Amino acid sequence: MGIVDDLQRARIAFERRDWAAAYERLTAADGEPAAVGLGADDLMTLAMAAFLLGDIDACIRALQRGYRLRIDNGEVLGAVRFAYWLARVLNGRGEAAIGTGWAARAERLLADYPDDVVERGYLLIHDFFRRLDRGDFAGGLAVGEEMVSVARRHGDPDLLAQGLVCKGRLLMYSGQVPEGLATLDEAMVGVAAGELSPVFAGTVYCAMIDACQEVLDFARASAWTTALTRWCDTQPDLVPFTGQCAVHRGQILRLHAAYPEALAEFEDACRRYAALGSDAAAGLALSERGDVLRIRGEYVAAEASYDEAASYGHDAQPGRALLMMARGRVPGAVAAVRRMLAETNDPVHRSRMLAGAVEVLLAGDALREAEDAAGQLSTIADGFGCMGLRASAAYCLALVALAGEDPDRALPQARLAVQLWGELRAPYEVAQAKVLVGRAVRMLGDEDSATAELTAACRTFAEIGTVPARQEADKLIGRSTTGGLTGRELDVLRLVAVGNSNAEIAVRLVLSDKTVARHLTNIFAKLDVPSRTAAAAYARDHDLL
Repeated sequence: MGIVDDLQRARIAFERRDWAAAYERLTAADGEPAAVGLGADDLMTLAMAAFLLGDIDACIRALQRGYRLRIDNGEVLGAVRFAYWLARVLNGRGEAAIGTGWAARAERLLADYPDDVVERGYLLIHDFFRRLDRGDFAGGLAVGEEMVSVARRHGDPDLLAQGLVCKGRLLMYSGQVPEGLATLDEAMVGVAAGELSPVFAGTVYCAMIDACQEVLDFARASAWTTALTRWCDTQPDLVPFTGQCAVHRGQILRLHAAYPEALAEFEDACRRYAALGSDAAAGLALSERGDVLRIRGEYVAAEASYDEAASYGHDAQPGRALLMMARGRVPGAVAAVRRMLAETNDPVHRSRMLAGAVEVLLAGDALREAEDAAGQLSTIADGFGCMGLRASAAYCLALVALAGEDPDRALPQARLAVQLWGELRAPYEVAQAKVLVGRAVRMLGDEDSATAELTAACRTFAEIGTVPARQEADKLIGRSTTGGLTGRELDVLRLVAVGNSNAEIAVRLVLSDKTVARHLTNIFAKLDVPSRTAAAAYARDHDLL
């Protein structure tokens, strides 16, 4: 019994991913009077357990002790491993100057060692991210390939997976998206086979899903988000990676128009990032939250979310420009999209900007620029081969064709957008594309078909709660947002919406019960709603209260 048993139990707990138990038992063993302190291997285990629990300070303390122990014992390569992790953890917490110092120390320690040691491969990870920060994609790709080569020579699965991720992302940013995604798929093989240590497994999961979201490869993103959720669920005490997991779940829920659930996931992500001390990572979650609020018509809340994202260094575009456009600030929105397109050159990040840019440029009567942006998006989508991008490109091509009064060119693109978004189970985007179909067939003289398409779109917008889109569709159908109600019918509707019964309405408006019932019948017919509940929802959605 005693310290040996405590250490054995701690190691078993770590292997079964019980991070809290591993941390507690290692800490207890470290503090026993008979102990002379944990060995370097157990200090590394302690550091990783602390990291996975979100206790970064404890992680750094354990790494510093392990580094000093390796140095004192003359174990230079072991010390390099500790220095690598110190650089990684400190950089991840935003302490770049200190992290860079530890990376430089590790490189100095390796100065007298042969080139071909696996520790050099780990230090290449820091070199890769330095090049990525500088926008040196060619150099970063070369470093990623070297990382993979070192890992394969030494049979190191963690380094191999990290190298494949780095190489895959840089292939994508260089325009070779199918090749990049295939490389990322190869990295995921190690994750799926259980070959990777926990921190590298979480890193690879999140990198893969980020890459899929960047190119609207929703099928891959959904599959790997489900896998990441299962992985996180097997580790109840896990803190890192759970914020990213919540963001990715929110993105998939947003695609399927489950907006309240998506908002809850984005808010959960922000809480998890705060618990980890990773405020900067919350910027993406806040930007995504702002996008959902914007399409629901909650403009004040959306702007606040975009502002908070900006405070963390995240440029919430094109969402902010689309919000400006929706609020009538079109010149400012146009200036914003011109600026972001001028700043964004690689095809992956540019593809995320172009669809929003098309809408804003058309609102600013910049048809030629919008056509050019739609053409660029179509070219990128063809090269990438991802269904979401192809759907977005088809929608934009239809939009610019309608702006150019060319319904013959618009109609097939709009129908293609309906089909592709339908296959992705994206009801909001399907309804938006149906609006374009309706506009195109109306321009071709088929008013009955136009009304049918627009009415179907309007019904979807009402069901999912996207008020601005519903209002625009209402206008195209020829209905006002009040649905053609008389002033007295509006009075009745407002009282229904705040919960008044027919008898209470009759007293308030000095009407008979029969007259109130007749008004309600007219309201249901004009608004095409089946019940008081649906009528009340209409009143709330159209700001009639």
